[in-house]
Amino acid sequence: MSTPLPTSEPDLDRPAGPPARRGIRRGIALLPSLFTVANIGLGWYAIQQTTAALQAAAPATLLDTAAKAIGWAILLDGFDGRIARMANASSAFGRELDSLADVISFGVAPALLAYVWGVRFVHLPLASHGFHYLDHAAQVVAFLFVIAGAARLARFNIAPDDAEPSNPGKPGKKYFVGMPIPAAAGLIAAVVHFFASPSFLFGAVNPSWGWAVAWLALVLALAYLMVSTWRFYSFKDIDLRRRQPFVITVALGALMAAIWYFSETTLLVLSVGYLLAAVIWRLTHHLRRGKPTPRRQSGWPQPAARSGAHE
Repeated sequence: MSTPLPTSEPDLDRPAGPPARRGIRRGIALLPSLFTVANIGLGWYAIQQTTAALQAAAPATLLDTAAKAIGWAILLDGFDGRIARMANASSAFGRELDSLADVISFGVAPALLAYVWGVRFVHLPLASHGFHYLDHAAQVVAFLFVIAGAARLARFNIAPDDAEPSNPGKPGKKYFVGMPIPAAAGLIAAVVHFFASPSFLFGAVNPSWGWAVAWLALVLALAYLMVSTWRFYSFKDIDLRRRQPFVITVALGALMAAIWYFSETTLLVLSVGYLLAAVIWRLTHHLRRGKPTPRRQSGWPQPAARSGAHE
């Protein structure tokens, strides 16, 4: 007796579960990617505003707008990862797309912003050798910032989730190895926003070659910190799904109000404070390195304690 042929081929790749549930899962997985796409759009907008400032009559306003766009991109970049983890929608595609977005918004955009704001409006004759040397040095430093940021992202992507680096500094997975590229971009954007904001004290670009040299040294230091083994706090131990003390809610409300009304000063203090925290941790590690550390309890034989010695 012959077996009747099936009316259609079996859908072996279709996951089990009701169709409605599968549709919800696809919609949730799309939400983090939308934040990433918005991140890319803000990075492109920052690049557009920065290049337009070169020919504008009031370049500080456009450069301040570019700095704000980078700041909003940092906010969206923090949201997409947390939303993906909370919705259990993390994927390899989302991780790679987020890295490519970070290279644009936190690598190319801040490097171009640092170059234009810090060097292109210095009061030196464009035909002089001094300006050419400064301009060429600025282009090299900006390029190094982009390369360091891309290398930082590549190292972060290939590191396994359960890796526990043995580099010196603060232990634990709640600390990044190397300065995160959004933090480095945020410091550049905060400095530009502080000086270039028309509604604040200055509202101008950098006209001094002395400040330009110091500015390039800062950008170069940020590039080094991104590829270094210094520890930076990751804020991964903060669980938004758990209940928090009421005082934290009040503090966050005060912080948001300070950013809204005094964004120039508040963002600069936050960015510099984040950098100084890592520097203090590093210096503390070097100061304690020469001190003897107590032996850990393990399976290895421990030396006999001296008579009269105390733990």
